[in-house]
Amino acid sequence: MSHPNSTPLGSQHLADRKPILCYVTDRRRLLASAQTDPLDSLLEKIEQIAAAGIDWIQLREKDLSGKSCASLAREALRRTSELSAQAVLPAPILAALPPRILVNGRLDLAIAEHAAGIHLGESSLPAQDAKRLIAASQSAQTLSQDFILGVSCHSLEAAQSAAAAGANYIFFGPVFPTPSKAAYGAPQGLDQLAKVCASVRIPVLAIGGITLENASACLSAGASGIAAIRLFQDSADPAATLRSLRQSP
Repeated sequence: MSHPNSTPLGSQHLADRKPILCYVTDRRRLLASAQTDPLDSLLEKIEQIAAAGIDWIQLREKDLSGKSCASLAREALRRTSELSAQAVLPAPILAALPPRILVNGRLDLAIAEHAAGIHLGESSLPAQDAKRLIAASQSAQTLSQDFILGVSCHSLEAAQSAAAAGANYIFFGPVFPTPSKAAYGAPQGLDQLAKVCASVRIPVLAIGGITLENASACLSAGASGIAAIRLFQDSADPAATLRSLRQSP
């Protein structure tokens, strides 16, 4: 099955669509009332940001059980796919819906739930192994040909290795200081981001401390897009945030 908001993958097709904007979820950071189930709050946030026209949503809830993660992916896919049928949305937004739903770390669940892709962290399945499993599923016609593989990288060497292993895109960071990426060491900075972007032929999305004020500098450094938690999740007006990022020079 082909994803509704997909292009043939060809990393070139991804690179042609700039900037790629990706919301990375973190339900624990949501300001929800004590009476609200965190997953319900997250799904409402996903729906809100999807309606605003985000390109990708990465489900990054690493502490969930397999069953809960599968349920989250299934419901996120259902809700976002239904948005395109809602006539109340403006036409430019309708054309961009639904976003790609990417699952963090769990290739088995991404395949089983017909997600649009898998995103691997440093401790996840090696990219070359994931690529082999993806190719086998695609050969058996149990997985869409436009399923994408992404990898988080924190060095130039890791980025080059991921690209060589067949990744379709890379997250590189943290570019700027951010609490969520403190475990990955000091910020990489714009110069290192530029080196990574110049060294690989697949899209690089900048992550870590990205704001409306510094996003354009990441794109000027060669990044094909922006990935963020707080920039999208904490926005009072996600549609305005997305418009501002897409207007960045």
